[in-house]
Amino acid sequence: MVFSSLIFLFLFLPVVLGGYLLMKKTIWRNAFLLFASLLFYAWGELSFLWVMLVSIAFNYCFAILINDFREKVWAKWILAFAVLGNLGILAFFKYAGFIETNLNCLLTSANWTTIQIQNIPLPLGISFFTFHSLSYVIDVYRKQAKAQRNPINLALYISLFPQLIAGPIIRYHDVCDQLTERSVTLNKFAEGVRRFVSGLGKKVLIANVLAGPADQIFGLPAGQLTVGLSWLGIICYTLQIYFDFSGYSDMAIGLGLMFGFRFLENFNFPYISQSIREFWQRWHISLSNWFRDYLYIPLGGNKCSDLRVTFNLLTVFFLCGLWHGASWNFIVWGLYHGSFLGLERSGLSAFLNRLPGIFRHLYVLLTVMIGWVLFRADTLPQALSYLSTMFGLAPGGVGYYTVGIILNREVAFIMACGIIGCTPLLKNLLLNADPAQISLRMRNLLTPQVVATLRVAFMATVMSLSVMEMASGTYNPFIYFRF
Repeated sequence: MVFSSLIFLFLFLPVVLGGYLLMKKTIWRNAFLLFASLLFYAWGELSFLWVMLVSIAFNYCFAILINDFREKVWAKWILAFAVLGNLGILAFFKYAGFIETNLNCLLTSANWTTIQIQNIPLPLGISFFTFHSLSYVIDVYRKQAKAQRNPINLALYISLFPQLIAGPIIRYHDVCDQLTERSVTLNKFAEGVRRFVSGLGKKVLIANVLAGPADQIFGLPAGQLTVGLSWLGIICYTLQIYFDFSGYSDMAIGLGLMFGFRFLENFNFPYISQSIREFWQRWHISLSNWFRDYLYIPLGGNKCSDLRVTFNLLTVFFLCGLWHGASWNFIVWGLYHGSFLGLERSGLSAFLNRLPGIFRHLYVLLTVMIGWVLFRADTLPQALSYLSTMFGLAPGGVGYYTVGIILNREVAFIMACGIIGCTPLLKNLLLNADPAQISLRMRNLLTPQVVATLRVAFMATVMSLSVMEMASGTYNPFIYFRF
């Protein structure tokens, strides 16, 4: 069950919202919401529900031990065991196959006997609920929050269905008070509906449409790929992944508001950035902040020598890439971004700041799009081959597909909408229009009642078109479900 499905919109969500709002006490609301979250997870991953339940029980017990022994030397060892336990669960399910493959390559080259590990399926959302668990025990150790004695509240924090499968990554100290005291107001609920609908439109009306040509082009054999097709494919994917993931985050934040929770933002128009550092301050903000607070700063952050800072950045982004997937593609993608952050810190930023803003913007877009090739390709050799074609370093392919065939009117229109939607322009027009900057005639026309009506009409149109698209069966899963 995903947010962009009819069964979620017209069955699961209305029933859960109705039952939740009928209850008055927070503890009963939490218990009901926990049951709904477990049902949501079991709908798509019943066989691995036990993994999340074991994780919840494990962290519940160890956080209490950390809290009770916080002033003693044992607390550090208890924390270390809790962290290793969480990472061990993640490593077993997510990286066992990757370790086996690479270890067997070494064993084969040394003429030693290889090892065989049974194929281990990846539990849905394990990367996200593991990071939630780590945030909890670390926050308790740092005295940023007290251990949660109520198992229902802790289980709800880890399994809350709006952010369970693909984030945003909610840190415990940001929501611990909301677990015990929150309210659902009409304004907050309306804000949540608007946020959910806008995210649904991003996903269904833009990301799903652009997924078709992106998948089609990346699926072509190298001999059929041309320079034009390769650029079209990566432009489509660059827009797809942004609207897919930011759309999910918008829906998660909107659902949270409907239930009285306020989650932190996860995206802030990253494609308008003028440095890679700024890009990571705007893209997947919850993950960037998680690595900053729980890894980068403990490693020394930027309060050490330039060489050590570069090492810290590469370490963080190596692990960031590995977190995204057990593949060399993701590792290289992480190191690629870490290298640019190191270069910017070492003097590249000073050079870029002397250039006009348009060139800094183009630098970021080109750097990010090259990185998305590494992220999207199935294998590292495929990524390198694709990049070679993009920059004319490989012979042009010959095949049935051309740019003219794939770039039809619908794709071109959605790409144009996506490019506009990557900027704050539409948001400012709809939500943040400054009356002082509007002419007197327009001010007389755009009364508060008219603006409110236009907003409702826009959201109703987005919702209607999204439902029509879902009913037609044009569906593809969220990109970040694979992580």
